[in-house]
Amino acid sequence: MAWLQGLARRLPDGVPVDVGLEGDRLRLAPHDGAAERDLWVGPGWVDVQVNGFAGVDANDPATSPAGFARMTTALRSHGVTRYLPTVITAELPRMAACLRAAVRAIESEGDVADAVPGLHLEGPFLSPADGARGAHPAAFVRPADTATFDDLQAAAGGRIRLLTLAPEVPGALALIAHAARQGVVVALGHTNADAATIAAAVDAGARLSTHLGNGTPALLPRHDNVIWTQLGEPRLTASAIFDGHHLPPAVMRVFAAVKGPERLVLTSDAVALAGMPPGVYRTPVGGEVELHASGRLTLRGTPYLAGSASSLADGVAHAVREAGVAVADAWAMVSTTPSRLLGLADRGDLTVARVSADGVTVLATRAAGRAAAT
Repeated sequence: MAWLQGLARRLPDGVPVDVGLEGDRLRLAPHDGAAERDLWVGPGWVDVQVNGFAGVDANDPATSPAGFARMTTALRSHGVTRYLPTVITAELPRMAACLRAAVRAIESEGDVADAVPGLHLEGPFLSPADGARGAHPAAFVRPADTATFDDLQAAAGGRIRLLTLAPEVPGALALIAHAARQGVVVALGHTNADAATIAAAVDAGARLSTHLGNGTPALLPRHDNVIWTQLGEPRLTASAIFDGHHLPPAVMRVFAAVKGPERLVLTSDAVALAGMPPGVYRTPVGGEVELHASGRLTLRGTPYLAGSASSLADGVAHAVREAGVAVADAWAMVSTTPSRLLGLADRGDLTVARVSADGVTVLATRAAGRAAAT
């Protein structure tokens, strides 16, 4: 039977509340009793980077509105009440077609419209270098220019809310300023920029580091490198993938300690293979990829990661278990911090979950006023 009621700790204040599901309403009431040790309720989770999920691919222009609706339902079952479908580097016509497919879903499916406040464009203005480029195809990365961005923004109906680029590519600084003036959050990623270029990018309006520590060359100088520079830049919030594969525990602990819950956003970077059985697959995200039994997803025959097959709930679990982050802080990293970054109004979304050393189990969500058990 689905979860229906319990005594939870409410975030962010930790006050015990009686939380229960009645039809499609999630009810919270103050309670004098002691809350269940591992039961929590707090602001709904927001994932800023979802390439796909549950067999649905945001990088396939043939994905239907019904497909986006299925992805939305699947993400809600993992605690996510809002997310940014992420379109990565490809031929420009294909990228535009993927953006238009997402727009069709937003305009025709109410649940998708409720869940998707905008789109994330990751590329094509990225470093062409191996390592920094990650799984993005070398043939389609390109210098930055405002006209190309404007064409993609037009295909998206003005809904690109987050843009990831490499600040060292020609034209990047001008594009950062151009996009920031439109209200787009600009992030630095798939980059090997030097410290001066990163500082110039932040001066131009960049506000985020995309999946810090990944999309980065395997070998770096000890001190003057793209990770330390972004980590030490107080004007940059960082997103990070705490799935147990992208970053080792020591790095997760450092990121959490330096950025804190106010400037660290956990993201899944999930692709359509999330939840699929191990094997070799061909996908628009990375081409031929291998999903290992451990859950690690790589470009076949290489050590390079090709996105994540995990959920945001896995990120919360690893933050608490491996990085020693308090539950309240980990929750902020997947709710209020990304909401503030994106300028999302609080509409009362909630996620209910059990969080323990054994992992995270999402029990219910309330999104746009409608609740459901997972």
